[in-house]
Amino acid sequence: MIRKWSGAAAGAVRGTSAPVTHTLIVLCCLVFLIGPASGLNPADGSGDDLLAAQRAYFRRWGVIPADLFEGSPGIAPGALLTPATALFVHGSWVHLLGNMLFLQVFGAMAEARMGRVRFTLCYAGCGYLALLGYAAANAGSERSLVGASGAISAVLGAFLFLFPRARVTSLLPFLFFLPVRLPAWVVLPFWAALQWAAASGQVGEGPGVAYLAHLIGFGLGLGYAWVWFGRATTVKGAPAPAPEGEKQP
Repeated sequence: MIRKWSGAAAGAVRGTSAPVTHTLIVLCCLVFLIGPASGLNPADGSGDDLLAAQRAYFRRWGVIPADLFEGSPGIAPGALLTPATALFVHGSWVHLLGNMLFLQVFGAMAEARMGRVRFTLCYAGCGYLALLGYAAANAGSERSLVGASGAISAVLGAFLFLFPRARVTSLLPFLFFLPVRLPAWVVLPFWAALQWAAASGQVGEGPGVAYLAHLIGFGLGLGYAWVWFGRATTVKGAPAPAPEGEKQP
């Protein structure tokens, strides 16, 4: 069902605070800064020592698909927590900043529309399932999987359902990376199609960038928003105040 957003309503949503979104961004940044991936802690060393510290850190807090799906019945209970802890771990500055940019741009409006509790459940639940689904598809892999991309992809899916006509600024390579403002119903499905193409190209190559986790998260977020908001019709802006001496209709 198509939603119609008046200018006043959209402005009200954009102006609403988004404490969950901002808390998630702060937590992800803090976890990255104190971890070895940032390279800022002298205790982690440098060169080969730093690389060894990073590998150990990712193995401890990231998802190891083989630990989840090939070790049972001797699977460690802690392995079931790794799809949650991995959401706050990032592999590099580029990885972190890219994810946080997407979360800030799309998360604030989605949170304002969904509410704090539903937004939190969407982010954490869909993010967990996205990483779990990716691990299941690569069950024999010993490589670590980290990052909030699956959860943020769920936010994108929810955003598409809630704000299909919202204008999104995009940089298109075939237009020499000139910024173009396009509606979400154009940008986000195009983004999902790119993830699908990239995930299809990974078949048989083992884990790399978790494109499949992006797709799973996107689909889950879209479905989650549909379940909660599928029957909503129109959100109207607040009526303009009546002139003094007149009554509101």
